[in-house]
Amino acid sequence: MADHDNPPAHLPECPSAQGSGGLLPAELHAWMLLLGATGAVEQRLRAVVKERLGVSHDEFLILCLLATQPEDGLRMTRIAELLGRPKTRLTYQIACLQHSDLITRASVCGDKRGIQVALTEKARRLLKEASDALAGTVTDALGEFMGPAQCEALRGLLPDLVAERPAGAPDPAST
Repeated sequence: MADHDNPPAHLPECPSAQGSGGLLPAELHAWMLLLGATGAVEQRLRAVVKERLGVSHDEFLILCLLATQPEDGLRMTRIAELLGRPKTRLTYQIACLQHSDLITRASVCGDKRGIQVALTEKARRLLKEASDALAGTVTDALGEFMGPAQCEALRGLLPDLVAERPAGAPDPAST
């Protein structure tokens, strides 16, 4: 676990604390830091997702999106929009998830081309069982990539996550 009272030893002090992004405007510098943190999280999550859920990272993103929706799910077109994926690529991923009995596909009444996608109970159970390991992976990855000032800033940008953290779940800044 990273010591959140000090920046990780392999990283320089939080660049935003130094007040300069060098040649980059502050907004672009902050965006690059966010992309780096996101990449670190995704890299660490890939192995955990494969081990715990038996799906690819992209399939995991679909499951996560559906987990935030009502039980009747979403149309495939909307999933493609929300994830920024081409519909042709999404069709393959949805087929893989359906083959694994993690989602259902159904025609939308009154729309011949519309397909509604929803999680199965199996997927809900697997996501629930894996949630602690997934949350811990994200917390650890952020702690290794960011210093305490950056973790605090990120939490400030995502207030709903802080409010919804389950009782007893680790606080990314205190682990």
